[in-house]
Amino acid sequence: MHREIHSWYSPNLYKNMEIAVYGHYGFALLMFPTAGADFLEYERFQMIDAIAPFINEGKCKVFSINSINNESWLNKQMYPPHKSIRHGQYNQYVVEEVVNFIFNHCHGQVPIITTGASLGAYHAANMFFRRPDLFRGTIAMSGVYDLKRYTDGYYDQHVYFNSPVDYLPNLTDENLLNRMRNNLGIVIASGQGEYEDPGASIHLSNILNSKGIKHWLDLWGHDMRHDWPTWREMLPYFLSNWKI
Repeated sequence: MHREIHSWYSPNLYKNMEIAVYGHYGFALLMFPTAGADFLEYERFQMIDAIAPFINEGKCKVFSINSINNESWLNKQMYPPHKSIRHGQYNQYVVEEVVNFIFNHCHGQVPIITTGASLGAYHAANMFFRRPDLFRGTIAMSGVYDLKRYTDGYYDQHVYFNSPVDYLPNLTDENLLNRMRNNLGIVIASGQGEYEDPGASIHLSNILNSKGIKHWLDLWGHDMRHDWPTWREMLPYFLSNWKI
């Protein structure tokens, strides 16, 4: 498998940010790490190995980026408005820097599908719903889509516009909604075992149904807990059913 590591100084985040690239061809699969993890997390936990057949066959080219969750909502010592600002800077980093890197690396505007597990699922889904003009779909595994679950009671306009269960019900922009409806695939998946919250996925699914946004809600068994073995089964399964 072809593997590259890139990094650059991010003008949005004021720090160096790394990205791992796996593969040579196919649609771009943009991976967001769990919790406070880094750009090599999916490699360390054998997720890249689990989806290697799709990478090697040229179905997808994987881009795994860093998180800054420890510099925003997971940082208990940080002033809440500053956490909010930092989250916004991360969004800009992805939209302005990562997307351009992907297009340049792929020599064209290939479809970008976002994915992630746990807190990474939140980022993957939120990024798609906020910018369906840039991202064509998402595979969100074991996520919670109410940002307020991470803000310890803090709420501002930025929290609202980054909490899908808050902003999606009030979204009336038909241009944005139609882009979401004309997606290449939305997967909202969860196990029902230990530490999973399938209700969060069901809640998001109900909102998408109310907006006429086609998607795949997939709840796995009670033996599927919030952990890597679950996600290593989920992602290859969804990629094998992907229509691109």
